[in-house]
Amino acid sequence: MLGCARSGPPEVAGRWEFPGGKVEPGESEEAALIRECAEELGVRVQIGDRVGGDVPMGHGRSVLRVYLARLVGDDEPKPLEHAELRWMRAEELDSVPWLPADVPIVLALRPVLAARCG
Repeated sequence: MLGCARSGPPEVAGRWEFPGGKVEPGESEEAALIRECAEELGVRVQIGDRVGGDVPMGHGRSVLRVYLARLVGDDEPKPLEHAELRWMRAEELDSVPWLPADVPIVLALRPVLAARCG
């Protein structure tokens, strides 16, 4: 699982999140994730199953939804918009300080990763 350390703004710098971003008008969630991974990480991805439920954000103005994704091709993720990137196994998920909105997704990811990676 790939986690990303925020580089800013100062109140969240150094906290960890999952790659992705906002869905643009007329764009599907999957298309937004493909675009965001290209912009933030310089990689192409294939979108898989959704993980966890909706996580309300921004005083109810938006919702966080997370999907599994697989790298396409030989590109390796680069921290184009983050301070650091880290691949983590299920047992490593607690090794970084997650943004509060990402914590429920971390909990939902743990059994998914354990089942896939044994």
